[in-house]
Amino acid sequence: MSTGRIIETPACVAEGADWLAAHDPRLARALALTGPLPLRRKPDGFAELLSAIVSQQVSTASANAIWGRMKDARLTGPRKIQGASDDELRAVGLSRQKIRYARALAEARIDYRALRAAPTDEVIRRLVEVPGIGIWTAEIYAMFSLGRADVFAPGDLALQEAARILFDLPDRPKERDLRRMAEDWSPWRSVAARLFWAYYRVAKDREGIR
Repeated sequence: MSTGRIIETPACVAEGADWLAAHDPRLARALALTGPLPLRRKPDGFAELLSAIVSQQVSTASANAIWGRMKDARLTGPRKIQGASDDELRAVGLSRQKIRYARALAEARIDYRALRAAPTDEVIRRLVEVPGIGIWTAEIYAMFSLGRADVFAPGDLALQEAARILFDLPDRPKERDLRRMAEDWSPWRSVAARLFWAYYRVAKDREGIR
């Protein structure tokens, strides 16, 4: 199996958006409201996943503050995490659980270079083996750090709410149902996710999200 299409540039995103708009008039209407969609590519590797762990269940401001302290203390690499004491990790703001997750990631010895060439299903399977990395984090990593064009994250509440509004559903679709809906947007599910996040912000501004 191959990696599938890799999103490298804004032109790739625009190509996917055009395909989605031609495929479904509701997506075309959403795109008319959102305008061009962002590239949102991120680096890959240990630090990106460690940052995702740090961000779990805290506000963006808190996550940024903790991550800033970790960078200042040079605690963003696997050897640095393995060599740090619990007291040092607590001092930068990590909870006991996140210390455990950070150490598990450092000890997992993930071959990040190999992940770049691995099929998406294998990427997600390998990442969720690590305590503290769930399927949402793994899908986001595949989408933005590896640039996979055909990944969705149906457990994301904003994507669920955007689908509810756009498709005029009585309730937010459950993760299983949204995953099934997203099959219609293959091979550009990652661009569909970008569209739904952008549409969520537009709908929130125009209507208010309940």
